[in-house]
Amino acid sequence: AKRCASMSSSSKQKQKQKQKQQGSCREASHAGSWYTDRGDELSAQLERWMSEAKADEAEVEDGVVRAIISPHAGYSYSGPTAAYAFKHLRARHARRGIKRVFVLGPSHHFWTKQCLVPAVGVDTYETPAGDLKLDTELLESLCKQWSALFGRMSLDVDEEEHSIEMQLPYIAQILHTTEPPSSSSSASSASSTTAAKTTEKATTRQETLLVPILVGSLDSATTAAVGRALRPHLADEDNFFVISSDFCHWGKRFQYTFYDKSQGEVWQSIEALDRLGMQVIESGNAKRFAKYLKTYKNTICGRNPIAVLLHAMQGLEPELRARFVRYAQSSKCKKLSDSSVSYAAAAVC
Repeated sequence: AKRCASMSSSSKQKQKQKQKQQGSCREASHAGSWYTDRGDELSAQLERWMSEAKADEAEVEDGVVRAIISPHAGYSYSGPTAAYAFKHLRARHARRGIKRVFVLGPSHHFWTKQCLVPAVGVDTYETPAGDLKLDTELLESLCKQWSALFGRMSLDVDEEEHSIEMQLPYIAQILHTTEPPSSSSSASSASSTTAAKTTEKATTRQETLLVPILVGSLDSATTAAVGRALRPHLADEDNFFVISSDFCHWGKRFQYTFYDKSQGEVWQSIEALDRLGMQVIESGNAKRFAKYLKTYKNTICGRNPIAVLLHAMQGLEPELRARFVRYAQSSKCKKLSDSSVSYAAAAVC
């Protein structure tokens, strides 16, 4: 995918207008509000956060991570936490290259009992950090092979939702600035013409494609079935999965005020609750996670994408496990009139 900065402003605008008319491009509808719409400023911000993301809570080897869990709030709140997850995407891409990035996000505004993928004809997702091409063939295959599990969403539904979009600037920044190992290789003994053709083929072969999946309000049987459907793709080491989720939404405005006073102040109770859920996710047991949610009703908005991941991980060899590397809260609640959202970053390897 070409970087937006590679075009003049007028050329880019004309292309975007043409793509929009054709319905082939999903606009970065939350740019300019949830995060900056200035490409250079956004790239610098993302690079700074990733460079500062050093003290992981759990030790994870560089380049071995196959999936991450990342928050999706406005970047001023969750951007630094997300960096702890996305630095592992960069390490993986630099180590062996990635062919596809699957992004599973919850649906906040549109109710559906299945998973939805972009509308037919949409082949590009726009970000200020560079555009991303979709794997339209794979998306079509999912809808045909698993028609009861995967459907299509309208472009309006797609652009209204933020859970997938908030992962895209990090993905674009990393893919457009990180060279996979083989893309720079060329035969030193070959002629310049042959070397140029070889490099061109390698670049084409290694273009990383996006597979966005909006996860609806799935029942337990459908959650397990979607996990089974995606399991071969998670098993493929050329793929990388991004699971979009915030953790506890606490306060009267979220209609959730669980408070265990034995943990201390309200924010400490929230953290204890979240960390219990994180431990369950780290166990890899989808049934335990479902029981945790039923018991505590924790308002983890990406609970369905997380559950799909846990089901997809079942039976894989070698075994995959999630490790949480960062936790944060938007504010530290001290009284019932306060509110906060929790953010967690995890690496799956």
